[in-house]
Amino acid sequence: MKKSILFLLGASAMLSAQITLTKASHDPILNDVVDNKIITGTVDNSATGANATFSNNGLTLGAPALVSYLTPAASEITTFPGTNIKMFEGTTSILYKASPTKLEITGIVNPQVTLNLSMDNGTYMTYPITYGPAQNDTAKGTFSSTLINGICVGTTSTEADAYGTLILGGHTYNNVLRVKFIQNFNLYSVLDITFLNPLGSVTNTAYSYYDASHRYPLLSSTTVNLSVPALSINQTTTSSLALTIATLAAHEVNKKESFSIYPNPAQDFIGFKGNTENYSKANIYSLDGKLIKTADLNSGNIQISDLPPASYFIEVSGKNSETKKNIKFIKK
Repeated sequence: MKKSILFLLGASAMLSAQITLTKASHDPILNDVVDNKIITGTVDNSATGANATFSNNGLTLGAPALVSYLTPAASEITTFPGTNIKMFEGTTSILYKASPTKLEITGIVNPQVTLNLSMDNGTYMTYPITYGPAQNDTAKGTFSSTLINGICVGTTSTEADAYGTLILGGHTYNNVLRVKFIQNFNLYSVLDITFLNPLGSVTNTAYSYYDASHRYPLLSSTTVNLSVPALSINQTTTSSLALTIATLAAHEVNKKESFSIYPNPAQDFIGFKGNTENYSKANIYSLDGKLIKTADLNSGNIQISDLPPASYFIEVSGKNSETKKNIKFIKK
């Protein structure tokens, strides 16, 4: 009887396992380049609560989408005071102020609208983050778009609202913590100093699925809505990404780990060693995600003497779209 009770207690503990997000384990790091894939299809974020099952096995994984964490330029620090790390992905930049316990948003720049939260930064994460009540904060600043400018006033909310099992790309990931982020801003004319008559709103809602083995989310989805009724603007954009390593079979990951480049730092050329037979093409990118050079691995070494001294990363790929690897290198 005692054995049965102990077994049931042990099973209950396994079901209830959850992770805690900490600065040491999940805060973004300068110069990291995160290799994601664009998702075609709608992420199912409907599951909530404890021991949930996040069923997203039917999603189609497409082209690479690299997310870079960069040192902000001097002009960005001037425009968005306090910024010390910048996330860049595609056409969107999010500027953060990182401190020992917090990650705060100082600005958001995308094709729809630019938010500058220099008046009152909005909290993105306060560590540690565990399953439970939401972290709420206020934020204030200015906004600008191609058609209208003004003041934005709103709130930010971060809530680990569910944990459990994520099913994605034919794989199952246990002890996954789902975090929901909402940034909601009303937009006002610069003349409306009492903030009584909003011109419109910007709402950003994102879901990120974290596990204990990876710093960055296994899966994330974002929906941004910009609404300005007086100008007949009602734009909604959605995007979803999956961490590339999360969609690979274990044997594929192990194969790729034996692949490397040399020398690093390099001055005139880059060579390759390890499982080179898995790869045929190389793309060299700047840290902000711009394609600089393309080369054929079958031709041997890649000449880089024409590149300006800087940090870059090289993406090597094979005939199988799943076979990819990113390596950062320095050009002397």
